[in-house]
Amino acid sequence: MPAGALEGIRVLEIGTLIAGPFAGRLLGDQGADVIKVEAPDRPDPLRTWGQAHEDGRGFFWTVHARNKRCITLDLRAARGQELFLALAADADVVVESFRPGTLERWGLGPDRLSAANPGLVLARVSGYGQTGPMAAQPGYASVAEARAGLRFVTGFPGQPPVRMALSIGDSLAGMFACQGILTALVARARTGQGQVVDAALTDSCLAVTESMVPDYSRAGLVRQPSGTRLDAIAPSNSYETADGTFVIIAANQDTLFRRLCAAMGRPDLADDERYATHTARARHQDELDGLIGAWAKALPPEEVVARCSGAGVVVGPVATVADVAVDEQFLARGMLVDHHDLGVDADVLGPGVTPQLSATPGAVRWAGPPRPGWHNTEVYGELLGLTESDVAALAAEGVI
Repeated sequence: MPAGALEGIRVLEIGTLIAGPFAGRLLGDQGADVIKVEAPDRPDPLRTWGQAHEDGRGFFWTVHARNKRCITLDLRAARGQELFLALAADADVVVESFRPGTLERWGLGPDRLSAANPGLVLARVSGYGQTGPMAAQPGYASVAEARAGLRFVTGFPGQPPVRMALSIGDSLAGMFACQGILTALVARARTGQGQVVDAALTDSCLAVTESMVPDYSRAGLVRQPSGTRLDAIAPSNSYETADGTFVIIAANQDTLFRRLCAAMGRPDLADDERYATHTARARHQDELDGLIGAWAKALPPEEVVARCSGAGVVVGPVATVADVAVDEQFLARGMLVDHHDLGVDADVLGPGVTPQLSATPGAVRWAGPPRPGWHNTEVYGELLGLTESDVAALAAEGVI
């Protein structure tokens, strides 16, 4: 199995929950040696998260901690801080997701880490970032999505904002943190110096708001929720089919709209002045959605997809996870892979590695280790030269 593009890069991951550890997962997927540090008496809560459970075990951890070696270490204790600095001295990256100021209180702030390792990249993932009037406040993805304007545009006009049943803000922050880490590693290759990567949940959510800010800045336009479609982008919506399931049809470019009209058996619509151009379709979006909706409602979903696909129209079913788990496209690309979870001694299906690299592809090498400290003897022995008796003594003292 190829080692991955990041083979030889060592990452220390400290902190819990989603955003910071998600960045660690992305690095581990591409071959980095990610060592996750948990407090001896406070395991990462994700070990028990997830909506399905087996023998009290959730499955969020199975995927989120894959490809990581897990150790325990008390960063509040002087001996624990000493050991962490020794590990950091030979690491490339530290990823932390505590409230700003926490590392500084423990004597492990950027200055001390940089003194131990001038080339170290310290990625700090938090709710509001390391600066600004709200920096010290705790932050969750739900509030970050709301504060950055993402939540306001969800749902339907005149109704309360809704949320995805996922923590999108955490994933965005994790991805931007990973981007920052890789950028900092490239810069280090030129300068030899590490630096701090400051990734905030709020910033990450704001960064993906497309034209919302400039539209407001120049035109005073406050984008509103628009239900299943984007206002003035037509047609691009979800349409109910004969069996009650939905498909997405996106044909908002003039050429694509002409193809859709042919697939519907209504080529005349492409030349109708109400629909012939992007601007015209925006003005008549409701009636156009009605025409397409009536056509789709009379057909089974597979026929809607077949007709649109055959005509070169962008189309796809609104899939449940049960559909995703057998999707031939995901399967063909290796995006559905088994993780052997030692906690339940069984294979657990999870998402594969993305993006896919042609020469040094990433891989799922193992699932999240089943217990805190699973790799204590291995890591402390390999990196710090501690013996099994040394490790046992540290465990007895509560340091690890």
